[in-house]
Amino acid sequence: MSDICTDYEGKASWPELVGAQGVDSATTIERENPNVSAIILLEGTPVTRDISCTRVRVWVNANGIIIEIPRIG
Repeated sequence: MSDICTDYEGKASWPELVGAQGVDSATTIERENPNVSAIILLEGTPVTRDISCTRVRVWVNANGIIIEIPRIG
């Protein structure tokens, strides 16, 4: 998580979701921190480099399995 987002309340990362299904995990992320939106992205998808304290990128492989720790940013 970026230091920019440290003033926001709620959970900021979800290491326990690595290896889980992305779709189900996006729901979990949004339930555990209603201040963020979880966005599922296939590994290799180009993204902007901006930081958003209301976004969690959920990186998945071709099977929909999370491959990186989802975190705010």
